[in-house]
Amino acid sequence: MKLFSTLFIALLGLSSYSQDFHRCYTHEAMMAQEEKTPGYLASVNEAFERAKHTGSQDRSEVLTIPVVVHIVYNTAAENLADSVIFNQIATLNEDYRRLNADADNLRDTFNTIVGDTFIEFQLASVDPDGNPTTGITRTNSDITSFFSLALSPAEGVKQTAEGGIDAWDPSRYLNIWVCDMSVFETVFLLGYATPPSGLPHWPEGATDGLADGVVIQYQAFGSNNPNPLIAGGGAIDVRGRTATHEVGHYLGLRHIWGDGDCAEQDGVDDTPNAVDQSGSCALEANTCVDDIAGLGDLPDMVENYMDYSPETCQNSFTLGQVAIMRGVLEVQRIDLVTDNPALGIRNDTRMESNFAIYPNPANDQFTLSFAANDLSKTVKVYTETGQLVLTEKIQAGTSSLTIDLLKKGMYVVEISSDETIETKRLVVL
Repeated sequence: MKLFSTLFIALLGLSSYSQDFHRCYTHEAMMAQEEKTPGYLASVNEAFERAKHTGSQDRSEVLTIPVVVHIVYNTAAENLADSVIFNQIATLNEDYRRLNADADNLRDTFNTIVGDTFIEFQLASVDPDGNPTTGITRTNSDITSFFSLALSPAEGVKQTAEGGIDAWDPSRYLNIWVCDMSVFETVFLLGYATPPSGLPHWPEGATDGLADGVVIQYQAFGSNNPNPLIAGGGAIDVRGRTATHEVGHYLGLRHIWGDGDCAEQDGVDDTPNAVDQSGSCALEANTCVDDIAGLGDLPDMVENYMDYSPETCQNSFTLGQVAIMRGVLEVQRIDLVTDNPALGIRNDTRMESNFAIYPNPANDQFTLSFAANDLSKTVKVYTETGQLVLTEKIQAGTSSLTIDLLKKGMYVVEISSDETIETKRLVVL
């Protein structure tokens, strides 16, 4: 494509090439797709506006997205351990449920316009063929880097025929590919994602060559990644928020500065305008004049996940961004969160919930309620990284469990008997 060829040639001519990298290539990928299929951007804009006006103000229902993580590797370093994947899922849940430990670092100026998305992520437990799965695939590839001039910009990782792996049904799974996209062994970009796609009114061929999902550079995945991320001339502190940012794009969000100057906006009413991306945690920056949510002219929101600020200062989504993401899940991506068999099994079929947890979120105690004719159960509580922190035997009916020693965060409650296994998410405050 003309865009990528021009960009690549320009980069080759830079003596400081190693200093240049892209934190997110979503905007560039969309522009390249517009060049390939005129009308693509207009269709994305229409999807965005529909989501903006659809998002429910009632966020009491938790929407759970099944995830499949495709690890595509050429070297042992790229073949990330399960613990890194579990950590990344935990980070997504913490960031999207506003349970991240650094949420308290948000400036008071923004406290009234941020919130919990009530969106959660769970590694799929059933594959597209109905078989049990860990939600993780591993593909040993001959490809040393998936950055490509022909497939914008690393689409080969999404195709088995190109050395990657084909997507699982994108209407039922959030596909995340983790691979190397370096150029001449230098990190070129950290990730990119596709906005909501597959709408019937999109132009024919609009998504050809741009498969649905998220792609992440392997060193930027998970906050416990053992591989250092060296980009832009130095080491980058990785907190797993490249995935938080890219999943935001996947759920319809744009960069907070609108990929332009003060005249451009991200389409969200409560995000402050900015003249450009933030390259630092500059709390004093106020690069555009605006009036946000009746609060007056607010400073640049470097704490927003959709900025390019360092991951160490990102900690929030605004309520307007929350509404758009939930709107996407209520319209364009509704099959992800509605009667999705990817989230659980019972006797090789979709599991129906036979128990309730309340309150949820909980503090020092939660209650489990079962049908009166149910047999005794074993209850296990796991952290998002898979650590078992509580085991108890309970009888049918209602039982209360004490969790006052558990740290704030997201947990998995597993209920099992000789015949069934069921899981639910528990938020501990």
